Amino acid sequence: MIDLHSHLLPAVDDGSRSVDQSVKVLFEMARQGVTDVCLTPHLHSGRAEAGPPPAHSGAFEALRARAPQMPRLHRGAEIMMDRPITRPVALARNVTIAGTRYILIEFPRLVGYEIVTNAVSQVVELGLVPILAHPERYSCTSVEAVRHWRSLGARAQIDATTLLASRTRGQRARLLVSEGLADILAGDNHGDDRTVATGARFLRAQDGHDQVDLLVRRNPAAILADGELSPVPPLHIRQSWMSRIKQFLEGS
Repeated sequence: MIDLHSHLLPAVDDGSRSVDQSVKVLFEMARQGVTDVCLTPHLHSGRAEAGPPPAHSGAFEALRARAPQMPRLHRGAEIMMDRPITRPVALARNVTIAGTRYILIEFPRLVGYEIVTNAVSQVVELGLVPILAHPERYSCTSVEAVRHWRSLGARAQIDATTLLASRTRGQRARLLVSEGLADILAGDNHGDDRTVATGARFLRAQDGHDQVDLLVRRNPAAILADGELSPVPPLHIRQSWMSRIKQFLEGS
């Protein structure tokens, strides 16, 4: 499995607070079968032109010196779209995922539909592929909205553990997967126990083995290779989230 959204770069944002904390999480991810992790600390788009802050590079070197051989570490950022991304950002590719044309972007939770639409279009015009981080969080998200954003060139990353959430956010996440509108899953780990494996287990329990292969292995691998993503087939989630989560917890 490959996880392309994590906040394990120590002591640079609201994620892991230390190298020790990050190393502990990485060992657990390796135990669960995660082979690659992208470190994506928060970064505002207005500061992206300067590239990763020096503190990020120092934290990466400190982590790499003590991290296990697996999972392999890649660098990137989660870009908060407070203003349009500039062409130098697209050319440098030093805040994209592993130096590819794929860039992880996020918005405030109450963002409007048109703002996301305009931002996606602007990023695509620069030759980048915007990956919408956890669209299930945004109040403007709907099946029709995500279908339109993807038609413009965006791709969607669902937080794996949100698939088990009971409230609106979880309902949106399950709906996007069931409609075939999710392109990858990710853990969005903040130095805690969130992992892409959680969502993989949930979907396998729904007989979504093909979907899991695409969401946590083939499509993330294609991103790291700067290749093309494969469509993920819709998945009928047969049981209510309550009964499925109960079975999931009883089996853990």
